[in-house]
Formats: sequence, structure tokens, C-alpha cells
Amino acid sequence: MQNQTDQITWRDGDVPVSSRFDDPFFSLENGLAETQHVFLNGNDLPARFAPGFQIAELGFGTGLNLLVVWEAWLAAGIDGPLHFTSFEAFPMAPADMLRAHQSFPAFDGKRDALAAAWQGRGAVIELPGLRCEVIEGDARMTLPAWQGRADAWFLDGFSPAKNPELWSPDLMQEVATHTAAQGTAATYTAAGFVRRGLSDAGFAVERTTGYGRKRHMTRARMPT
Repeated sequence: MQNQTDQITWRDGDVPVSSRFDDPFFSLENGLAETQHVFLNGNDLPARFAPGFQIAELGFGTGLNLLVVWEAWLAAGIDGPLHFTSFEAFPMAPADMLRAHQSFPAFDGKRDALAAAWQGRGAVIELPGLRCEVIEGDARMTLPAWQGRADAWFLDGFSPAKNPELWSPDLMQEVATHTAAQGTAATYTAAGFVRRGLSDAGFAVERTTGYGRKRHMTRARMPT
């Protein structure tokens, strides 16, 4: 697998942009606020947190989504660790993650703890209140083999127009197959084919207000 270090350019100082997909890893306006709006609010978190809660994600990127939800989990005082599984085809090099993290708050040391544990490849990372597994490889092959079922999905691949493989109807069906009853999914995109893919897979889908310059986003819930 080609080293992701050679695939990143930098915008506005420390905002990483994928050269492979010509898309930033997080919002140029405010990546932290976007994560809170799209993935936490979009999945009704932290209100739904419960012991053993499982989050799954398409696209680990810089780990920003993980940091935000891990912070919320510990603040909620739930017993046991948050279970977080992310599917990532091109893991970010440790040096690039360190540079990207300069745009984030310290999260009471969680940012540095994640950076210290990150080796730039798929791995299981266990930190206080967290069990994170990053599964390296094409999600079209790795997700079907996963044995878990998520209570909430963060669908955070690069733009569907630039990275359509991560939004295909077949992959949305796998997301549905690996979703618990009453589980949810959220994404920043409101692309019609993504919403149709989720709906055809069995989710109840709604288009809601997006973050910043994105007028709309998508929320979905598995009825049973």
C-alpha cells in the first residue's frame, strides 16, 4: 500500500487535504463543530450512550471524530469503555496526524494519547474509557467480514463525487446489515444516491440541516 504521507497537501497551515481524492479531511471552517453537528447530534449522542455502546465509522482520517465522541463518552460517565470501530483504506502517517492535530484542542490530553498510540496502520487501541479498532483495507471487503453491529454509524468518507466506492449501494447494504435494531447513521452528505442507498438497505432516512456551507446532511435510523 502506498504511503499516505505522499498523498497529503496542507491548506491554511495545518488542514490536511487528500491528494488522492482532492478533498480535506475535515471542514475548513471548523472541523470540531462539524463533527459535533453531523456525527454526534446526527446520531442523537450523547443521549443514547449506554454501557457497551458500539460506534462504527467509514473513514478514520485524522481521528477527529473519535476524539470528539470519546470526550463526550467520558463526560457522560458511562460504565465501561466506548467501543469504536473504523474502516480505513489509507491510514494517515503518524507525522501527518501529529501535524493535523495542531488544529484541534487537547481534549484534556486525549489528543496526545491517541497520537502516541497511533502507528499509522490498522490496530486495536485501548485507552482509558475507549476500545478502538481501526481495520485497514477497502471497506467493501473488510466490512462484510466484520462480526460487529453498530448502535451508531459515522459515514465520513471523502466526497461521494470523488470517492463513490465508499458510498455504493452495496456498501450501504453492508452498513445496514451491521447495524443494531434502532441503530442510527449520520453523514455530512445529502447526495441523492447515498440517501437512496440507505433507504433501499432498510433505513428510515431524513434530510436535515447541514453544517456551515453544506445546506443539508443525512440522518438514518434502522427501524428494527
